[in-house]
Amino acid sequence: MSTVLVVKQVASTIGRPHPQRKVLKGLGLHGIGTQVEVANTPSFRGMVKKVLHLVEVQEKKA
Repeated sequence: MSTVLVVKQVASTIGRPHPQRKVLKGLGLHGIGTQVEVANTPSFRGMVKKVLHLVEVQEKKA
């Protein structure tokens, strides 16, 4: 059984470095309160780790 990561943006990108903004866009987030489900893979985990201070993450069984 695989798991997915539920990623929710909780902080603004205003004043953040451009690479962090690009990571959020790559995850599919486009504003505070938006939420996406992404696969639990090392690449997505690495992206989430770069912006952990801007998002909330939960694991969900798929």
